[in-house]
Amino acid sequence: MPLITLDSQTDFGTWRKAARALALDNVPPTDVTWTVQGRAPGPSASPAPVPPETGEGTFNVSAKFVELAQAAILHRDPDRFAVLYRLLWRLKVDRDLLEIATDPDVSQVTAMAKTVHRDAHRMQAMVRFREIGRDRKSHYVAWFEPEHHIVEFTAPFFARRFADMPWSILTPDVCVHWDGHVISFTPGISKAEAEIRRGYIQPAGPRTNATLAEAPQRQWRNPAEASILEPLLADAARWTGAGITMKAGAELKVRQEDSMRRKAEAYDLEVLREEAATCRACHLYKDATQTVFGEGPQNASIMLVGEQPGDKEDLSGKPFVGPAGLMLDRALEEAGVDRKKVYVTNAVKHFKFVPRGKIRLHQKPNTPEIKACRQWYERELAAIRPSLVVAMGATAAQCVFGKITPINKNRGRLIDLDEGVKALVTVHPSYLLRLPDPESKELEYKRFVDDLKIAAGLQKKSARAA
Repeated sequence: MPLITLDSQTDFGTWRKAARALALDNVPPTDVTWTVQGRAPGPSASPAPVPPETGEGTFNVSAKFVELAQAAILHRDPDRFAVLYRLLWRLKVDRDLLEIATDPDVSQVTAMAKTVHRDAHRMQAMVRFREIGRDRKSHYVAWFEPEHHIVEFTAPFFARRFADMPWSILTPDVCVHWDGHVISFTPGISKAEAEIRRGYIQPAGPRTNATLAEAPQRQWRNPAEASILEPLLADAARWTGAGITMKAGAELKVRQEDSMRRKAEAYDLEVLREEAATCRACHLYKDATQTVFGEGPQNASIMLVGEQPGDKEDLSGKPFVGPAGLMLDRALEEAGVDRKKVYVTNAVKHFKFVPRGKIRLHQKPNTPEIKACRQWYERELAAIRPSLVVAMGATAAQCVFGKITPINKNRGRLIDLDEGVKALVTVHPSYLLRLPDPESKELEYKRFVDDLKIAAGLQKKSARAA
């Protein structure tokens, strides 16, 4: 049985060359063993160099398979090389195999690729740097534990995003470094070594505690509840082992409750936030730091919809924390709206920008981007069920009404939406910040506050009704 040894866990080039040569030579998947340098091969495998292509015959695969394979090969499943070759082998006969989503091999490879992309996005969202040293000798260091081999794949994102500072991301697999010009890699290190280098290993930055608190538990490496869960799981095992069963009536009740729970989860903001974190509906996720989801109580009577997150929102992961957010907070207070009882979100959940040196210039989302992101607004609306939706700006109005809606023609009055929900159209706070003339700025600010007073009246009315 031939043994193909790859140079590393992410050696797609060697795998691709060997797989193509083996397929052209009609070597079936069951006759090939795949391994990585340093890993002990099976007893029946015999070392073999990467076979040269004979040049006899042709064999082409679609770009879709190449894209899937490049992602799936970063998965931590040790059988991924064999699974990918088996799928490649079958594609020789059935060129349309990838269109059959229920096929076991197609399903497995697709799931691997999705998991890898999800892990890469988690790294982009969760990494927080800590500054080591001062001034010219300062260096930024972060610790991260990837679930899969995604460090090299994700490194270019950080080089683009933090191009103006030297940084290192330390992981157990491989460490990546940026000196302002070139990306380099060194062997991975342990948590203990990282702790010595950084002083601590938790994600650093202004949102350290909030980041950990808001992250889904499956993203925590060692949650504090682990010590409590272990005895509970042990008790559960003893109960089931003792043969405790439920009668048919009880089973039906459990199924009904489970159905209700799943339905409730579909409208749970935390569930929606976790799903949105891996959204790939449009291209904006590629350059943004993270998804900036909505924030506020689920029982809010007012839902404020902005246009898109800005630079500060993109870095913090929270909506309206920059200059426009400060302007909004001030206006809400003057209008008599309780900010703590308002749900705030954006029509588009990723920051769209163009880089200009060290500055990221805001770019207005286009119609396809607004449409791609509208699903999240609709699901937030269904989860919160507010009495009033305030659309701030043209992008927000287009999202709320599903079509281009002029601001000046529709502002200052309540407009009926579906299921008794009303909408109010006004300007975006950033519009006020851009006005060059002080008199115009003061006048437009008063108009903005007047619009929000309509929302304040509705909020007070909802509070009395409750």
